[in-house]
Amino acid sequence: MVAALDADAVLVTHGPNVRYLTGLASSNAALLLPAEGAGILATDSRYALAAQRDAANTELIVDRYAEAALTAEMARRGMRKVAFEAHEMTVDRHCELVRAAGAVTIVPFGRKIEALRSVKDAAELELLAAACRITAQALADILPQIRPGMAERSLAAVLDYRMAQLGADRPAFETIVASGPNGAIPHHSPTGRPLRRGDLVTIDFGAQYAGYHADMTRTIAVGEPAGWQRDVYDLVADAQRAGIEALAVGADVGDVDAAARDLIAAAGHGEHFQHGLGHGVGLEIHEAPMLGYGRTGKLTDRVPVTVEPGVYLPGKGGVRIEDVLVVTAGTGARALTSLAQPSTTVISANSELLVL
Repeated sequence: MVAALDADAVLVTHGPNVRYLTGLASSNAALLLPAEGAGILATDSRYALAAQRDAANTELIVDRYAEAALTAEMARRGMRKVAFEAHEMTVDRHCELVRAAGAVTIVPFGRKIEALRSVKDAAELELLAAACRITAQALADILPQIRPGMAERSLAAVLDYRMAQLGADRPAFETIVASGPNGAIPHHSPTGRPLRRGDLVTIDFGAQYAGYHADMTRTIAVGEPAGWQRDVYDLVADAQRAGIEALAVGADVGDVDAAARDLIAAAGHGEHFQHGLGHGVGLEIHEAPMLGYGRTGKLTDRVPVTVEPGVYLPGKGGVRIEDVLVVTAGTGARALTSLAQPSTTVISANSELLVL
């Protein structure tokens, strides 16, 4: 990758990319990756021992100002051209990088590391699968506690706590619990609103385990659902099934999105599904590839993605169903998320609406 740019090195500053290439998880680290030879990792004293343990194959510089330390290293080593991750660098940081680099030419590198990260090896897939198992088990375990009168934020807290008990490092993102009319807001933040009989409740959550992020959404009914609620749920479940069936090595990401989106539009709810169908998951909760209208690219083997269609009706509520699946050569895709109730009944993405 570096040689193709006729560059001497790449300056890697995006945290997940540094972790992917070195093994070090840090809030302050950067990596200078030469075209030849070992990488030079810079981090501050808080992470020095961790770097010695997790990134033993790199040269280590301990400095509070990691990017500045590596910029000085470029000049010291006589580098002429260095590529950088323009998509994650602020204007202020770029100005400082150019100023400090002096005679070193600084050129954009693009998202080449993110493209590498989209394809997971066996070890990564197992870590992601573990995160998904924790996620699904946590919801199965707390389902009996969901009842009318329970606040959205209380349900979110109970779910987060159960994921921690099961081994999660932390939630993969802020858990979403959206009840009743709040379900029309795809990324609603939980409030003190109590769950009520007749509500649909959308729960979007995931565990982070060893750095890998799970992402799962289930919509449940509190009490007997109305006819429109069942109709919308069945539509979203059918759309998700269509999106999953479209997953395959070589499939165009826009075509996968269309498989689900066209079904929802044909039912008259096109305007009620505005976000993309899904996204890659791994060291970040949203990473390449993106499944959506206007997106380009093709799926490849061992790429995990979410499939998460939704219908959101302002003032009434909404439904979203989401699973993590791995695109797999020869078989289309295999699911990493599932929900088993204590009765051992499996509630999959395509099952009927779960009524509490």
